[in-house]
Amino acid sequence: MAFAHSRQNWFIRYKLYHIPFWILYNYVLWALYTGSPYEAAHEQFFSTFWAKSFFYTIFPALAVYFNLYFLIPRYLQKGHYGWYILFIALIVIASSFLIVPGYYLTAWLSGSNAKKMFGITSNWNGIFNVAKGEPVKSTLAAITLGMSIKLAKNWIETQRRARELEKEKLETELKFLKYQFNPHFLFNSINSIFFLIHKNPDMASASLAKFSELLRHQLYESNDSLIRLEKEIAYLENFIELEKLRQNPDLKTEFNIDDDYPPGLGIAPFILMTFVENAFKHVSKHKDGPNWIKMDLRVQDMRLKMSIANSRADNDSQQAIHYGGIGLKNVRRRLDLLYPEQYQLDIQQAAEDFRVKLDLQLAEVAMGASLEFADK
Repeated sequence: MAFAHSRQNWFIRYKLYHIPFWILYNYVLWALYTGSPYEAAHEQFFSTFWAKSFFYTIFPALAVYFNLYFLIPRYLQKGHYGWYILFIALIVIASSFLIVPGYYLTAWLSGSNAKKMFGITSNWNGIFNVAKGEPVKSTLAAITLGMSIKLAKNWIETQRRARELEKEKLETELKFLKYQFNPHFLFNSINSIFFLIHKNPDMASASLAKFSELLRHQLYESNDSLIRLEKEIAYLENFIELEKLRQNPDLKTEFNIDDDYPPGLGIAPFILMTFVENAFKHVSKHKDGPNWIKMDLRVQDMRLKMSIANSRADNDSQQAIHYGGIGLKNVRRRLDLLYPEQYQLDIQQAAEDFRVKLDLQLAEVAMGASLEFADK
């Protein structure tokens, strides 16, 4: 087995697979010329015409490789078009004339001469008339085929590299956006707990408990590109409870969840969190009017439909539809990257409220996902 593997590597390393390719290529041309695959195979492999076929195979192939690995890199790619045209013309002429001796060798092996077998006279005019016919056509066809294969291969490799670079760029950008979001959220949460320490130590203690659950989610349960939807919802619920501890008692919050959805649905982590955080951050603080946040989340036909609305003060310009904060900018960018043409986001601002509606295509995720740290 090891010997076979080594032999295969040797066959590929030295590109010996080119030999059967050119033999097959010349056979196909011969079959098209004669109109009979059987006759072409007989003449090419089982008669003295193998010599002529060998010359038609080897010299156009050499012209192809000389063009691909010498002329194109040295002249064509460097913009020396005049020199390239001159040398490619000389290569075609040289290959065409080098094919002609194959006619004479075939005639000699057959016990005849070139004039009787092919009508070629043994002078310059006879050789020239043969060279400018099929040998020129065969060489030009081989060079054209070689350049086409090379260009196609280069295009495929360029596209593959472009996709890899784009994938790497997107992954890097997504990681940056995710980590950019985390410090933003942590700063707000720590600031809230700091506020509660002075206002109500008991509430601060409860807040720290909720905050630890949030950190647990960030550290252990959101490292995958997709997490289970119920995990993300539990994260939202913990955050809402934390916010309710520090908000004014007159703030009315509603979080309606229709949990009648199939198990195994996944969502990118922190996609929903920004909208909830933004609502709490910019909810109105009226002393003589209602302050409220309403959230509704349901799943229908593998699509998550979430709506969030909050009351706002007339002079609140931070929660503008132009998304002045870093959070909403990031979440829209993440949606564009993770769910291209798979989501609808509608953000509306009125005089008294701010509303967000998100319609998102969910994906299936393995039921064991995000459970590896469940017992930590």
